[in-house]
Amino acid sequence: MIQDDACCLAMVTTPDAQCARRLVGLALEARLAACANVTLNLESHYWWQGKIQSSSEALILFKTTSMNLARLETLILKNHPYETPEFVVIPILHGNLRYMEWIRSNSTP
Repeated sequence: MIQDDACCLAMVTTPDAQCARRLVGLALEARLAACANVTLNLESHYWWQGKIQSSSEALILFKTTSMNLARLETLILKNHPYETPEFVVIPILHGNLRYMEWIRSNSTP
């Protein structure tokens, strides 16, 4: 279990830059994340419907707090075009204290 005010990275893949930017905008407007990085032209390989598939995707790295995770996940699932979107969370175990405070203060709805 992650502490309520712990900083986290939430990873979300999307089919393209336009979708990624739309999801980032929604999350930032709702103050569910302090920052989001979008990496374009990611090559993904995965199992889907019994076959190995591959596609070009964009990856979003949301910097947020554990308190926001449920609402951020709900926002992503509601607005994502995939049937089963990726929403994977990694706790930030260590980081610059000023940066961590910045994440906390800028991701408070």
